[in-house]
Parts: sequence; structure tokens; C-alpha cells
Amino acid sequence: MNQLKVVSKDGQLVTDSRSVARMINREHNGLMKSIRSYIKYLAEGEIAHSEFFIKSTYKDNNNQVRPCFLLTRKGCDMVANKMTGEKGVLFTAEYVTRFEEMEKELNKPRALTDKEQRIEMLKLSLEHEEKIETIQSDVNMLKETMRIDGNQEHAIKRKANIIVVESLGGKTTPAYKEMAFKVFSAFWRDFKNHFEIPRYGELPKKKFEEGLRFIGMWQPSTSLKIEIDNANRQQTIQEVI
Repeated sequence: MNQLKVVSKDGQLVTDSRSVARMINREHNGLMKSIRSYIKYLAEGEIAHSEFFIKSTYKDNNNQVRPCFLLTRKGCDMVANKMTGEKGVLFTAEYVTRFEEMEKELNKPRALTDKEQRIEMLKLSLEHEEKIETIQSDVNMLKETMRIDGNQEHAIKRKANIIVVESLGGKTTPAYKEMAFKVFSAFWRDFKNHFEIPRYGELPKKKFEEGLRFIGMWQPSTSLKIEIDNANRQQTIQEVI
């Protein structure tokens, strides 16, 4: 019994009716006649015969075009079902084995050509660049949304205390005793308004240094300065009297 040849045609595994005829020791014309009768029955049952048998042609030794059929695995099943005895068993074993071998062969990863390798490398490079751009975008977004940490909050509060106390003339002055709450409130109001935040702890991390500079340059409003000066002056007048 000759080995059956299975090939891939238009994405479908098939074998030639001539090869099948040789395997089962049958005249090709006789097998063709049987296949045509199978196709007729399939048509009557409204079943597409192309899932079993595909019309094709070949050139004989005289270079004449002759008809043949390509059999799918289902087509081989149908032919085998009509056979009995040793021939049927051997044919079934052969076509099942060849179809499975071809399926495994087609599923094997093939070596890429130089051109395909360059294309794959280019794809990987583009994917890598896209990932870097995504990461950079995420980092930039993180920078935009990050708030100052605990140590930075403490530094801002400490410097603010120093500046406000200095504006009041020190902790021992009458202005400090009478107006500390008012001046501190004014400072934090100005700070939050300047940076457009609800509380100083919401200051963006990227503006931490700017926040320190703002504190170092802050001064009470003109009206508040007058109140501070008046408070401290009254104490001085009382001491003189």
C-alpha cells in the first residue's frame, strides 16, 4: 500500500483521489464514479459537498487535463466507511495518520526569514517605545497629582510660624497676645488662595519650593500691619506713662 500524500490547499488539508485510488487498489475512474454518487446524495440532502470532496484537475502523461477530486478528512471518512476488511482498516489508519502528521507540521513554529525578523524587531521596538511613552505619561501625571509629604508639610508649617511671629514683633509682644489667631488666619488664607488649594497639605509636590518662597516673602496686609503697630504702640505708651 502506497503512502498517502496530504497537502494544504487554501487553508484546508486534502489528498488527491488518484493517491487514494492507488492505496485501496481501485481504478481511479471507478473511485471518481463513486465520489460523484456521494456528491449527488449530499446535494439531495442539502449538504455542501465541498466539505468532503473538491473538484480539481491534473495533467496526464500526454499533458492532457483530466478531472480528479481532492478529498478532505471527511471525504476520506466517507470512502473508508464504504470499505470492509483489511483494506478499509489499513486505509483508515493511513489517512488518519497522514492528516494528523500534516496538522502537527502546520502547527510547528517556522523559522522567520530575515525580512520577517526585521519586521518583528521593528514591531518590538515600536511596542517598547509605546510602553516608554505610556510610563512617561504616567510619571508626568503622577508628578502633577502628587501632594507634599509629611516632612514637607512640617517644613511649610514651621517656616510659616516663624514668618507670622516675626510680623507680630515676636511672641512677647502685645500684638502676638491679641492678634496671633487673626494674623495666622490671614496668612493661611493668603497661602491657600495663592495656590488655589483647600488646605496647605494639598500643595502639589512640584510647588513645594515655590511655597517656601511665598512664605519668605509674605507680609500682612496694610490694614493688618496698622492693627499690629497700634497694638504694640499702645503697650509702649502704657509703659511710658
